[in-house]
Amino acid sequence: MKTCTPAGAFARILASCFVISMCGCASPQLRDSTATPRPAIARIESRGVLLVGSTGDYRPLTWRDPESGEWEGFGVDLARRLAAELGVRAEFVQTSWPTLAANVQADPPAFDMAIGGITVTDARREKMAMSRGYLSNGKTILCRAEDAARFRTLADLDRPDVRVMVNPGGLNEAFARANLPHAALAVHPRNEEIPSLVADGAADVMITEIVEAPWYIRNDPRLAAPLLDRPFTRGEIGVLLRKGQDDLLAFVDAALAGMAADGTLDSLKAKHGLAPAGN
Repeated sequence: MKTCTPAGAFARILASCFVISMCGCASPQLRDSTATPRPAIARIESRGVLLVGSTGDYRPLTWRDPESGEWEGFGVDLARRLAAELGVRAEFVQTSWPTLAANVQADPPAFDMAIGGITVTDARREKMAMSRGYLSNGKTILCRAEDAARFRTLADLDRPDVRVMVNPGGLNEAFARANLPHAALAVHPRNEEIPSLVADGAADVMITEIVEAPWYIRNDPRLAAPLLDRPFTRGEIGVLLRKGQDDLLAFVDAALAGMAADGTLDSLKAKHGLAPAGN
């Protein structure tokens, strides 16, 4: 038997209102949420599974244990909450930063939505759909603890003698190429390995984000994030979907609003060592 939490009920009501408003109709049938077209949600409910794409390499948001195959993290818990609101279970599909956009835009898409360290940008919204933001983020660095005083500005990084390492295909690489043309840039295929490579001396700096960096400095005393309180950029992380799924997008936005209002998001953030709303 399907159950629905108060936040889920709120999400369904708001999603139905959104789709009705998109239709521009005011007939008695459309005022009834059961008459509202919900093709994407109906597909998920019929399948009994919400397919969630994620890179599984971005702690503490999404992590796939390479040995057990188990998924964990803030984004994983969030996806499972969204699935529960729909009365289905979440199933995770591994993607990568270079293939993420193609997987989302495929016909049919490789998954219903993507969750992880996916920043809301105008460029993404031009080609895909993105939810409201649910987690503040911004670009920063990881470096060795003994080098923390060495790197205080972008100019300190943009030098030929500074070895900067990034993962491929995402906004970290784009940021480094746009802002650090003089640095010695290296692209490493596995995001989760870069912090250790920096700590071991294979690179001087990792371009990362304020959501990710604290996990690594808590778990490896060799590392520091000296610019954590002064990120180079500011933005928000959201859920990524293929365009044309207006019912699913409206549901996600409404569910996130409900979870923000009832404290669920803050509880999940606290569980995974992330800053509460407003920080």
